[in-house]
Order: sequence, then structure tokens, then C-alpha cells
Amino acid sequence: MRIAIAADHAGFALKEQVRGLVAGLGHDVRDLGAHDEKPSDYPDFAELVGAQLMRGAVDRGILICGSGIGVCIAANKMPGIRAGICHDTYSAHQGVEHDDMNVLVMGSRIIGSALASDIVRAYLAASFDASQERFARRLNKVKAIEQTYMSVALK
Repeated sequence: MRIAIAADHAGFALKEQVRGLVAGLGHDVRDLGAHDEKPSDYPDFAELVGAQLMRGAVDRGILICGSGIGVCIAANKMPGIRAGICHDTYSAHQGVEHDDMNVLVMGSRIIGSALASDIVRAYLAASFDASQERFARRLNKVKAIEQTYMSVALK
């Protein structure tokens, strides 16, 4: 898979570790920054990952900031982005399997590197279960909500 990964300064160290893990698992990693621990703004990185997904340049994304909350909020403002904060492996795979989550979000000040690695593995190994009618129905409802309010926002 093609994976876009980004983090602000607070998530930089964990992003570096995760980037190596994802590449080591055989995925094509697109590192969109930050490239150091100088203060930076999480919305910039959320937008970079979201834009790559919207263009179809990547299959999934991973975002990291201090708590995970900031990048999650910012990413979910973009059409077609389904970002979820996961600080456990169950949420990481269930979010993909049931909800077609396409951006994994983690908080570097919340979880350690070993757990982050397990979460990333669970996320990347999962796939949306479109054979379950209820999952497809619910995802279509989420997409319909997005379409309704996007058209309102554009007026």
C-alpha cells in the first residue's frame, strides 16, 4: 500500500519510528513532514495527508501529534477523509473493517512506541468488510451526511 505519514513537532520522534516500521512491512511510505522537532502547526500536516488521499496518490494515511486530537479534527474537515484516533489495536483494525477508516491518528504523548507499532500493524493489516451489508449501509450514510453539508458549506 501507499501510505502518507506526517506529524507536527510533538509527533516527530514517533513518526520517525512508525515510518521505518511501515517501510519495513513493505509499504511505499510518503513522509510529508515534519522533518525535525522545530515548532510546527498540526493542521498543515493533516491537510498534506488529506490532500494526498483525496487525489488518490496514497491508499491510507497516518497522522501523529501530541494528543492526536488536533490532527484528527483537522483531517476530518476534508471530504472523503475518515480519520480516527486509535490508542489500542482493536480500534485500529475495527475502524478500518467496519467504518473504512483511511487515516490512523495517534497521540505521541499518550502512547509509547511499542503500542504504536502494534496499532500500526493492526491498521495496515485490516481491510473494509464490504460484504457486511450493515457496514456498507452505515458508510454510505456517513458519505451522504458529508455530501449534504458540503453542498451547504459551498453556498
